[in-house]
Amino acid sequence: MCTYLTEKFALEGSGKGARGWFRLTEGTVYVDHPVHAPYGHTVNIDFRNPALGASARVALELTEEDALALADAIHAAVKSAPAGLASRDQ
Repeated sequence: MCTYLTEKFALEGSGKGARGWFRLTEGTVYVDHPVHAPYGHTVNIDFRNPALGASARVALELTEEDALALADAIHAAVKSAPAGLASRDQ
């Protein structure tokens, strides 16, 4: 079942693709059929820079368990570092 529910957010960062590193400006999270993962549905996370074309994309296809584990790991890593260490205002 496709939900067609998509969460988009602006971001500042870098990603590495087949042609090397590039600036990231947008993130998207949605639950849908994967392109490559061997499951019926996955949590799909795309990090992109639309201004650079279709190849400026880093894609993840995760089970919901792994997506939640990733979210927990991100929260734990940020909480364990000094506040503001990785902030835009550093």
